[in-house]
Amino acid sequence: MFNRIILIGNLTKDPDVRYTPSGTPVTTMRLAVTSKYKQGDEMKDDTLFIDAVVFGRQAEAAGQYLGKGNPVLVEGRLRERKWESDGAQKNKFEVVANNVRFLPKRESSKVGGASNSGQAAASDADFSNTAPPEEITDLEPF
Repeated sequence: MFNRIILIGNLTKDPDVRYTPSGTPVTTMRLAVTSKYKQGDEMKDDTLFIDAVVFGRQAEAAGQYLGKGNPVLVEGRLRERKWESDGAQKNKFEVVANNVRFLPKRESSKVGGASNSGQAAASDADFSNTAPPEEITDLEPF
């Protein structure tokens, strides 16, 4: 069997870092992954909200360097979690990440002749000036 998934999306909130009783870092993230399609003459967006969990040093790095709105590439395997709540069986699919790749933010487009790039550059500065650990940046997902 083969279970591998690669997603590129934006974080919908700041990553949540927790620790197991043995001290292993575990970070959960929620990604918004958008696909575009054409319906007639109109372009439409289909957005999925997908949870991902990452362990170990990558979990610490993601919690330290990523925040809401940051684009990321997540590579891993899909798993289903099942639980019971109020007598009803519930389930959820999530990605167990083997690799989390930090992606650069896209430049803002010009709106009405005015550019928002100055504002985008200011918000990018805090994120881009801090280099993530080498074990994250040297890994290639492909």
